Amino acid sequence: MKKLKYIALAIVATTFTSCGDDFLNPLPDTAVSVESFFASDDDILAGIYGVYDALQGTNESTETNIGRANRGVQFEHLLTEHRTDNTRNATLEGSKSDFHRYVVEAVNVESEDFYQSMYEVIFRANNILTYIGVADQSNQARYTAEAKFLRAYAYFKLVRLYGDVPLVTEPIDPTNEAALFTRIAAAEVYGQIIADLQEAVDVLDNSHKSRASKAAAQGILAKVYLSQATPNYSGAEILCEDIIASGGYSLMSNYNDVFYSELNNEIIFAIQYQASNAEESQGFSAEFTSFVRAGREDGQNIVNENLYNDFVAIGGNRTAVSITDINGELDNTENEVAKFFPEGTVIAPGNIDYGVGRNAGNDYIALRYADVLLLHVEATMAGAPATVDPDALASFQAVRNRAGLTTAVTSVTKDDLMTERRVELAFENQRYFDLKRFGEFENVLSAHADEMGYVWDINNARFLPIPQREINLSGGLLTQNLGY
Repeated sequence: MKKLKYIALAIVATTFTSCGDDFLNPLPDTAVSVESFFASDDDILAGIYGVYDALQGTNESTETNIGRANRGVQFEHLLTEHRTDNTRNATLEGSKSDFHRYVVEAVNVESEDFYQSMYEVIFRANNILTYIGVADQSNQARYTAEAKFLRAYAYFKLVRLYGDVPLVTEPIDPTNEAALFTRIAAAEVYGQIIADLQEAVDVLDNSHKSRASKAAAQGILAKVYLSQATPNYSGAEILCEDIIASGGYSLMSNYNDVFYSELNNEIIFAIQYQASNAEESQGFSAEFTSFVRAGREDGQNIVNENLYNDFVAIGGNRTAVSITDINGELDNTENEVAKFFPEGTVIAPGNIDYGVGRNAGNDYIALRYADVLLLHVEATMAGAPATVDPDALASFQAVRNRAGLTTAVTSVTKDDLMTERRVELAFENQRYFDLKRFGEFENVLSAHADEMGYVWDINNARFLPIPQREINLSGGLLTQNLGY
């Protein structure tokens, strides 16, 4: 997909250029119409690559404009990991430090950019679906399923982070403000996500890891089922068991290889980047270190001490891969993320290739097999405080065994599973959503806020604010979340 990105960019640059401030409905450049680009099968395929490009986003080191730069998923750790007890920013300065202190405002540029980026994904996908008829008949079902998977993926991010959001499934006249700015109940948004993913499951195969696949759709759909107000545990269990039974995925024997051997056997879906290429690289993993200063800023994702303690307790061989004290230079409250060290970074100050570090090629791992195994345990547990189901125990044991923790597991409690997911998937932007699914969001994070001296208000902690820019554009039609 990396080699084909330039084809996609050529179309995206002209087809999806916004003619105004409304990023909820990107319009084609007036000089070149959408119809003139979507005229063949190749055009539709290039447009699909353009949807992935929107997810990938623009590296902050190559495009430094702080506002509306479409960072894609590159800011996601701020909106998720930082708003849990896992990590924090190294400084209190700037809007990026607002997330870990729960003081994000409606004008926060990183939140606005993420909101914008996900809607860019949605509207590029909608354009593909509108012109799908120009594709070869033999490809239309597959292209449709792929576009719907990507639309569902973006909406799943939005509904969990912002709550009720506008639900748009086709290009809309920009004067139709009611369709563009009316917030739709989360239950209805989930209904659309489920429909899109079910179609993807029915149509796609598993020939891709950096594009939509059947297993990716199954895994994301399992999370959707578990995330609803009334979880569909049995549906999620069946989906996870189908992925497991397929035999197409397995745990890497070396935990380090999960992150540094791209598109390996454990990866189900990843968003790809390429090192030292300004158009294809990412900047987020360089910002995860403060001491070695590989990034542009003061360091993000500084590890909180209670997460460090969980690594000491059950990290096993995952600990050295995941966190670092920079050869003993940092204390237990200052460990930094090692899991995504960018190319060119070494664990020693003063010996870094900054150019390479800030243009990193580490992929964004959206879904991997270990996550599915632990989701299987969660689905089988079905909200109970514990499980002794042999299949669930086998899934849990497999993840523990890979970590070098081979003591036989005879039961798994909810706390066991939450901690295992916390350590196994640390810094992969799962903790925030896990706490919500397990019903421990307020308990855990209010205690964390008290410990750290943060201001806690469940109203503005549960969801991020709807960007003020959009509310202004809507003339007040778009309403704000509680607490803002």
